[in-house]
Amino acid sequence: MTRPAGSSKLASPALAVGLGLTGELDYYEMSYGLNIEMHKQTEIAKRLNTILAQIMPFLSQEHQQQVAQAVERAKQVTMTELNAIIGDPATPRVSPAHSPPENGLDKARGLKKDAPTSPASVASSSSTPSSKTKDLGHNRDNYIRSCKLLPDGRTLIVGGEASTLTIWDLASPTPRIKAELTSSAPACYALAISPDAKVCFSCCSDGNIAVWDLHNQTLVRQFQGHTDGASCIDISHDGTKLWTGGLDNTIFSLGYCPTGEWLAVGMESSNVEVLHHTKPDKYQLHLHESCVLSLKFAYCGKWFVSTGKDNLLNAWRTPYGASIFQSKESSSVLSCDISADDKYIVTGSGDKKATVYEVIY
Repeated sequence: MTRPAGSSKLASPALAVGLGLTGELDYYEMSYGLNIEMHKQTEIAKRLNTILAQIMPFLSQEHQQQVAQAVERAKQVTMTELNAIIGDPATPRVSPAHSPPENGLDKARGLKKDAPTSPASVASSSSTPSSKTKDLGHNRDNYIRSCKLLPDGRTLIVGGEASTLTIWDLASPTPRIKAELTSSAPACYALAISPDAKVCFSCCSDGNIAVWDLHNQTLVRQFQGHTDGASCIDISHDGTKLWTGGLDNTIFSLGYCPTGEWLAVGMESSNVEVLHHTKPDKYQLHLHESCVLSLKFAYCGKWFVSTGKDNLLNAWRTPYGASIFQSKESSSVLSCDISADDKYIVTGSGDKKATVYEVIY
């Protein structure tokens, strides 16, 4: 953010005295206003407590406990924590204001968009380096549902509406197929790679989770995870825990927080649920109007994004889901990712566009 440059002048003694008196008046006026505001907030808190007391008897036992726990947590919030919540400088924000597109780039204060009109096209700007594209064929005309780039940046694993996973070698001038991993399931819906890049987990349309040894290119194990298609997957950063979601319970997406405490789940019902890894704490977030198709936590773990069939990109604060910003695209937002420095968000939509957002802190 830029600030307009200002000019400074030396004040005369008389002016300095006047300014001092004005400063005192401003101080007393501010103190009075602060007292009034505190009184208002106290009255609001009393009214909210009264409302809670009236509706609590009508809630189920489980919901009563959740409300009581939430109230107790709110009472324990310190002023330091409250100030951090209200004005956290590490909170990303995106300005909804848009200016007309220029050279394929929508420019906005706090938001930059780059939306190619086809999978093979690339747009660039002064702040975005240009890149070269390589078209990879995957089992001819089969639909691609998931792909993972290994940490070495040289190997790409692709899965979709086919019984085989394709491993591509990107190091050569022309990408070539290094290997194909064949399973009994007719399709793969999602992929995850172990932190050491030695194992690949594939979510199969038959509900199973296939475990592949990437070095030997063999199937080493298979979990019977779901009664319907396994739709999404994530793995902890230490590689010891694996989460999967399935169409048997209408879970479309999930993401594991890098801090190791929280798991976010996107539901067909349009809800986002944030669950604690070891405690019964759970938050339900309601901003989407249709099924939640993808989720991704920022690498700092303080916020995450979700996308949906309702064309929305939502950013939430971890874990309780305060809305940070929202952006509406022109079509269903099918996928999303966040850069390792948490400065960029990229989405893929149903109208064959990839949109890049620049996050301003």
